Amino acid sequence: YARTATGLAPEIVKFKEGSDMYVETRDSHYLLRPEAVESFFVLHHITGDPIYREWGWEIFLAIERFCKLPVAYGSYKNVLDPNVKPDDRMESFFLAETIKYLFLLFDPDTDLDIINKHVFNTEAHALTLLSEVEEVGKPPYS
Repeated sequence: YARTATGLAPEIVKFKEGSDMYVETRDSHYLLRPEAVESFFVLHHITGDPIYREWGWEIFLAIERFCKLPVAYGSYKNVLDPNVKPDDRMESFFLAETIKYLFLLFDPDTDLDIINKHVFNTEAHALTLLSEVEEVGKPPYS
């Protein structure tokens, strides 16, 4: 994401031995996917290193600048071109995962403990480990 003209990550990057990464035009779109900010959330949670929040903020600003539409957000056709308009299409995982992970990345008061007490399912729903529910006798985190 940091190497594109928009600050948005392409769908696919490729690597060739002896050279830097590159993006083919057919792979240069951004569908509002959560994987980068999910990784930043996990890495920040584990290490406490503020660089992951900085990187998350950069991605958030890029989304605001290049993907925001009047009433929602849209995928972006070519992250290498800052003059493209976003598509009028927003995948459901954008709000359910991308925005949720950005929120959690910046929430200093979260009681989520992804090392000892909680796990995320594939749709970024935090669940309390069964061993924690049985010990404490409380309902799962929601």
